Amino acid sequence: MLVKEYRICMPLTTEEYRVGQLYTISKHSHQESEKGEGVEVVKNEPHEDPVHGPGQFTEKRVHLSSKLPSWARAVTPRIFYITEKAWNYYPYTITGEPWCSFLPKFSIYIETKYEDNCGDSENIFHSDKILGDHEVSFLDIAFDEIPERYYRSLEDPRFFSSAKTGRGPLREGWRQHTKPIMCSYKLVSVKFEVWGLQTRVEQFVHKVIRDILLIGHRQAFAWVDEWCDMSLEEVRAFETQMQVATNQKLGSQHP
Repeated sequence: MLVKEYRICMPLTTEEYRVGQLYTISKHSHQESEKGEGVEVVKNEPHEDPVHGPGQFTEKRVHLSSKLPSWARAVTPRIFYITEKAWNYYPYTITGEPWCSFLPKFSIYIETKYEDNCGDSENIFHSDKILGDHEVSFLDIAFDEIPERYYRSLEDPRFFSSAKTGRGPLREGWRQHTKPIMCSYKLVSVKFEVWGLQTRVEQFVHKVIRDILLIGHRQAFAWVDEWCDMSLEEVRAFETQMQVATNQKLGSQHP
């Protein structure tokens, strides 16, 4: 098992990002569905937890066929998806139990905590799942590279300026002097128990997750003028609308 902690700062408050996160995931999934990929929502319902309180449970099918490297495509079906279950008790979320019928020894488990700081909370997870030290990686939404195929100049925080909030563009060292600022802390555990492939697959999956985290957080900031005036009720309605449209699109492509 390969465990890494990612810390991604944003020029937002955690209360703002609660709306921004839902908006960004819904819009991004719908955009991806245009290409035959994306996230199909199977369940999205309220959930009560005895420890974390009220939250939201989602079950999704994440279609991945075109995102796999050639060596992985060679051993997977043409239509490939994993089932992902998530529990959102914002500002704490759990994403786990990904299931794939022909990869039973594969799992990803992600714990996320959101705080209003610049990523300086140590040992934030206090997790008994982790034995020994794990790598901590700071991801910079403005200056860390993303794959060229995902680059959009309008979503580049080095050039984007928000008309409604006045935030941006982000300059070198922005995390040290930007207000407001928040951080997404993500503890990611990847396990692939197949001899001869374990290290390669676990490292590859972490690379994919790193790219997804960077792109998603970049988009959340670049789209801030689209969602910053929304209430939680309004963004939930938008989420439902996008889920219906995305499911219809993917349903016609993946019967």
